[in-house]
Amino acid sequence: MVKLSESLRHWQSASFDKTLKKELEALPTGTLPLAEALTRCGKVDDSNVSAVVISSSGRDGRIQSRVSIFFTEIVAGCVCGEDPVPENAHCEMLVSIDTSTGEAEFQLISS
Repeated sequence: MVKLSESLRHWQSASFDKTLKKELEALPTGTLPLAEALTRCGKVDDSNVSAVVISSSGRDGRIQSRVSIFFTEIVAGCVCGEDPVPENAHCEMLVSIDTSTGEAEFQLISS
């Protein structure tokens, strides 16, 4: 399970959004469920992920943050001479952080 300990430490401070963004962008490749957001039957290239925190709230022992994630989808098989083709991709997900452990869960909201 992924822990976002720094984000938990900064919860309810002015630096929470910045800290969550930094931690999400630093996650190892393959951590975020980005394959669920693919729209062109490609492959995920999450080597350069960018995150934007849209909103956050806390209740029932969890921090819930709605986040936009920008990444690259590699589309192959288009027979266009530049195969494979990298394309910009985007999705929104819910990041849920347990306030007692810092453990995080990720749920795709839209792609």
